[in-house]
This record gives sequence, C-alpha cells and structure tokens, in this order.
Amino acid sequence: MNARTTHTDTYPRTRIKICGLTREQDVDAAVSAGADAIGFVLYAKSPRAVTPERAAELAKRLPPFVTPVLLFVNADATEIGAACAIVAGATVQFHGDETAHECQTATADAARPYLRAARIPLGDDAQAFDLVQFANDYSNAQAILLDAHVDGYGGGGKTFNWSLLPPSVNAHLVLSGGLTSANVGDGITSVRPRCKSLAVDVSSGVEAEDAHGKPLRGIKDPEKIRQFVAAVRAADRHLAGM
Repeated sequence: MNARTTHTDTYPRTRIKICGLTREQDVDAAVSAGADAIGFVLYAKSPRAVTPERAAELAKRLPPFVTPVLLFVNADATEIGAACAIVAGATVQFHGDETAHECQTATADAARPYLRAARIPLGDDAQAFDLVQFANDYSNAQAILLDAHVDGYGGGGKTFNWSLLPPSVNAHLVLSGGLTSANVGDGITSVRPRCKSLAVDVSSGVEAEDAHGKPLRGIKDPEKIRQFVAAVRAADRHLAGM
C-alpha cells in the first residue's frame, strides 16, 4: 500500500455543508458546486431565518444524498418534531444551550441524527474549553460542530484558534466559524488529524455583498460557493499526497 492510499484511508474526503440558505437559486448553486448538506436556519432572530414551511419547499429541490439540515436555537421538542415531519430526511442541528437530555428527547432518543454545536471561545480562551468532555456528554450526536463563541448564536463570521483544540477527540467534527475559501484549507489541515472525521460548514463566507461591500445575509454568491468547494477539495488532495 503506497503512502497516497494510506493517507486517503486515514483522511476521507471532507464533507461540505452550506448553511443559511433562503433562495431556490442558492440551493441549486450549492448542489451544483458539490455540497453534501444544505442548512436552513429555523431561528426567528437570525437574519437568515426561514419558516419550516419555506425550508420544506427549498428542501424539495435537493437531489438524492444531499442532506437538509434544520438549525434550531433553544426550540422545544414539539416545534422540532413538527418541522422534521415536513422536511424529509432532515438532520437536526442544535445551536443553542440544549442539554444532552433535551437533544435526546427532541430526536426520539437520537433516532433522528443530530449535530450539537460547541461554541469555542475566541483567542487564548479556546484552550480552556473542554471539547473532549463536551463530545463525551453528547456522545449520541452524529457530530460535534465547532463554532466561534460570539454574541448571539453563530453566524458572526469569526474564527477561533484551531491550534488550541485538543490533539485527539473521539468524535466526528464539523468545523465552522468564519470559514472562507482563503482559510478553509488551513482549518482542514489543522483540525482533521484531531478527530474521527471532519466536515466543514460555511455561511457568511459565501454570502453576496451589496454595492458598498456589506454582506447580504441569507443571499449566497454562487462563485464564492464554487471557490469554497474548490478550496476544500484542494486541501483534501494536499493531505492525500503528504
């Protein structure tokens, strides 16, 4: 077995989730670029929020093997169940202060796959976050999503210090928080050796801008999506060839 095969086996390809979509054309652009999952924000305070009914309408555009992900922040189990009932095959993303028991209850004892967001402090404080214990507490989660701890609940376009994460976490991880086509390769290189497998999640990093250069929340730029996916694939090739 040559070195290339060995590294490919050790590091399977990085899965990609494009989050915060609100329009048909953006869903189509993400699918066309090669996204593995599409995220819909069901949190009314978010500028990217959609209703469950709108999420269901958009999710109908997804082809086989592209997963819809429904993001909730401190929602009750009834609300989560009702949304999942109209979005076939959805994965749930808990992005608030939900306990392990609440995640279990809302997903019928994890019969429905779910992601649990870990809000990693910015700066040197990232080292104080016990990710190993957090992953153990939410051991029934399909993956732990790493996001920067900012005011509100995600979507702030901030990165935390990836180098301060533990060297070994017995969980599948999803890297999020301030990712762009310019830095995602470094994030993959830093984080992937530390976990069972790695996916990446981007929202603000692929959003369109207005005439003054300000981001249009919930409106995606198809070229930025393509560039992001290309950067992820380039990082995969780099690690496979090491």
